[in-house]
Amino acid sequence: MKQPVIIVGVGEIGGVFARAFLSCGHPVYPVNRGTKAQRIKDHGINPAAVVVAVAEKDLEAALNDIPDAWNDRIVLVQNELLPCDWKAYDLSPTVMSIWFEKKYPKDYKPIIPSVVFGPQAGLVKTAMEALGIETRFLPSEEQLLEELITKNLYILTTNICGLEVGGTVGELWEKHQDLAKEVAQEVLAIQFRLVEKEMDRGSLIDGMARAFAGDPEHKCMGRSAHARLDRALILADKFGLPAEKLRYIKQKTRSDR
Repeated sequence: MKQPVIIVGVGEIGGVFARAFLSCGHPVYPVNRGTKAQRIKDHGINPAAVVVAVAEKDLEAALNDIPDAWNDRIVLVQNELLPCDWKAYDLSPTVMSIWFEKKYPKDYKPIIPSVVFGPQAGLVKTAMEALGIETRFLPSEEQLLEELITKNLYILTTNICGLEVGGTVGELWEKHQDLAKEVAQEVLAIQFRLVEKEMDRGSLIDGMARAFAGDPEHKCMGRSAHARLDRALILADKFGLPAEKLRYIKQKTRSDR
C-alpha cells in the first residue's frame, strides 16, 4: 500500500486533491475543523505529503496545528501566497500555484497548466495528472516567485476591477484594458514591497494576459473581491503607497453599496 496523504481542509480545492491522491492509490486522511492533525499522528500515520488546502485567512492556524515531524512534507496551494508566508515558520514546503477552478456544483475546470516546486513536486504532479489536470515542474525558487506573483496579480486585478466593471476577464481585457493595467501596476507595487524586490512588470502582466486567454469567460468578481481590495489597501497604507486607483474603486464601491 502506498503512503497516505493528509489533506488539511477538504473544501472544494481540498476535495480535488483528495480525489487525485485516491486515484493514485494513496489513502487520504482529512483534517477539518474540530480535528487535530496531532491526533492522526498519534495513531502512527506517516504521510507522504500534508496538503494544506485551507483558505488564505486560515493558513496561520493550520500551520500552527501541523506536527513538526511533518514539516518537510507540507504542500501549500493557497491564493495570494508568497515566501514570507512560509518562511515565518522556517519551512521549505512544496508550493503549487493552481490554475484550475472548482466551485460547487461544477467539477474542476483548468485555465492554464498549474505549476509546482519543492520536495513533493513529483508526487503532486503525478496525482494532479491522474485527474487530467496538466501540471509542470518549476526549476527554481526564482521562477516559483514569478509564478506566485503572476497568480496574485491575476486574482487581485480581476477581483478589484470586477468591483468597478463586473463581467468576465475576457471582457475586462478587451474593453477595459487601461483600467486592468492601472490596477495591475498598483497591485505589483504592493507585491514587490512584500517580496522586497522589483521584477519585470511587463512579463508579469503578459503572464496575467495569458491566463485571461486561457478562460476568457471566467468571471472577474468572486465573493472575496471586497476583502481582497481591503487587504490590498491595508498593505498600501503600511508601505506608504498611493494606490490611487484602488482607493478610487474602494470609495466608489462604498458609495454604491
